[in-house]
Formats: sequence, structure tokens, C-alpha cells
Amino acid sequence: MLDKLKVHWQVESNFQLAIIFFVFSISGSSTLVVRQFIFEFIHVNPDWPFLLKAAIYLVTIVPIYQANLLVIGSILGQFRFFWRFEKKILGRLGIKLKSN
Repeated sequence: MLDKLKVHWQVESNFQLAIIFFVFSISGSSTLVVRQFIFEFIHVNPDWPFLLKAAIYLVTIVPIYQANLLVIGSILGQFRFFWRFEKKILGRLGIKLKSN
């Protein structure tokens, strides 16, 4: 299973794959901390309508998560992988970036 993932993601080693998994986990965890701060800052509480909370989440947290992936991935030497990953995500959202 890991070999298929390495081929699909164009990853060369199990170590690189482990770093990528680590970046995903750290990015997700750190984004949850940021989410709590943002929601407290704008005083979101359980009484707010779900759609409003979901809209705030999409507008703030999703971009922060994507930025976290790039920053943490870069720090751990995986910028190239995560930049390709980001371009793919943005392409699915209809945002095309130049391929270099």
C-alpha cells in the first residue's frame, strides 16, 4: 500500500513519506489551535447558526491549513511536494497557477 502511495505522490523513500505524513499531522493539529483562537476572537458560540460557522470556517481555516502545509513542509524540506499538492488543490477550486 505504501509503495502505491509513493508512486502516486512521486515520493522516493519511506523516510520522505514519513516526513510528509508528519507535516500533514502537524499542520492539522496547529490549524485546530488557530481555529480555536479565531473563533474565540470573533466570539463564535454554539448558538450561532451552523451555516454561518461553516462559512467562517471555510473562509478562514481552510486557507490557513493550506498555508501551514507549505510553511511546515518547507521547514522539513518538502516544499516541492507540498507546492505540487497546493497547485492540485487550487486547480480543483478553479484557480490555475503557472506550472514551473
